[in-house]
Amino acid sequence: MNNNFTRPLLLTAALASSFGLYSLASRPTVAPDPNNAGLKLPSGFGALVVAETGGRARHLAVTPQGNIYVKLNRPKDGKGILELKPAATGKATVTDGFGSYGGTGIAVKDGYLYASSDEDVYRYKLDAKGEVTNPTQPEKIVSGLINRRQHESKSIALDNAGNLYVNIGAYSNSCQIKDRQKGSLGQQNCPILDSAGGIWQFRADKLNQGYGSGSRFATGLRNVVGLDWNAQANQLFVMQHGRDQLHDIFPEMYDTKQSAELPAECLYGLTKGANAGWPYLYYDPIKKKKMLAPEYGGDGKKEADPKYLEPAAAFPAHTAPNALLFYTGTMFPEKYRNGAFIAFHGSWNRAPEPQKGFYVAFQPFKNGKPSGPWEIFADNFAGSPEKVAAGRADHKPCGLAQGPDGSLYVSDDKAGTIFRIVYNKN
Repeated sequence: MNNNFTRPLLLTAALASSFGLYSLASRPTVAPDPNNAGLKLPSGFGALVVAETGGRARHLAVTPQGNIYVKLNRPKDGKGILELKPAATGKATVTDGFGSYGGTGIAVKDGYLYASSDEDVYRYKLDAKGEVTNPTQPEKIVSGLINRRQHESKSIALDNAGNLYVNIGAYSNSCQIKDRQKGSLGQQNCPILDSAGGIWQFRADKLNQGYGSGSRFATGLRNVVGLDWNAQANQLFVMQHGRDQLHDIFPEMYDTKQSAELPAECLYGLTKGANAGWPYLYYDPIKKKKMLAPEYGGDGKKEADPKYLEPAAAFPAHTAPNALLFYTGTMFPEKYRNGAFIAFHGSWNRAPEPQKGFYVAFQPFKNGKPSGPWEIFADNFAGSPEKVAAGRADHKPCGLAQGPDGSLYVSDDKAGTIFRIVYNKN
């Protein structure tokens, strides 16, 4: 062995350790749980339970220092955001909480933690340790967004040019005159779209914005819970929750199986001014066509106006895509780089067909666009196929976040579990 060669390497490693730095080669290995936290994963991947929050954990964010912030659907002990500190084992401990409001959206960007209630968006300053400095006095970035107790979550994403994107879900299934009532037709020039049913854009650093100071970035989106900025394409992508109850509302046009399989949950790549067509259409994944909604003269056979945006990809109906994350890390194999992970919360409305979902999927991308078929990446959150079919899952994937080492965090809003997926295969 050439000792003159190895000594500098040892010195470099020691210095890196002293300063808290690590390279890909020296990156600490996080051991999965012996049972991979109960998940089924591709070869070489493992999983561990990071923490049990005890709350309905919606979206989550991880700082460059590895601190984990979890947004709770409802405050627990008066705290709507939990802070988790990581340990060397890969586990984490809930050490603090703040924010007296419930909600879904949370994100870390440029030294700030952003979080949303169902009406407002706040931001908190982070220090050099990745800790919030003003937990009781956040800055209010946006306020007064509509909340009619249906599709009320205000999921958020940020781009690299100082813009904040907020979903404002439609407080309706399909903009009927009588919502979700059998045979009721759609409202003409759907008035809901004036203040909901789309993505609104605001400045990320400007205080006290509202509808008047923001702009409607995209419309015709029934409800978006999962959205993320694709830096490779320099574009916002969103996962829409498709409409429900085709058979219940129009039984003469759709049988129960069609109602279970229609419409697709769609991935859209948005540009300013885009219109995805809700409530006037739905996307049929079998015909691979945009179809005119029955509330607006459709019959299951008439195609919609081609002017509306085409989906970038389509996924099974009623599986509730609740998070979208473009993977930019280096821990996972090359095939995952710049591709999209999607957390599917699972269905409730496919009866009498079996329920579906409760998994994290992966959609490959190439040059900023979907490339090739999607696949199930992490499965068995539900606990068994029988629990999937019954819709009685042990865990429901809801949020996704990428750790500084490239691992993937998944939150669960059924039991409040935080999972972490790692790749250790050499």
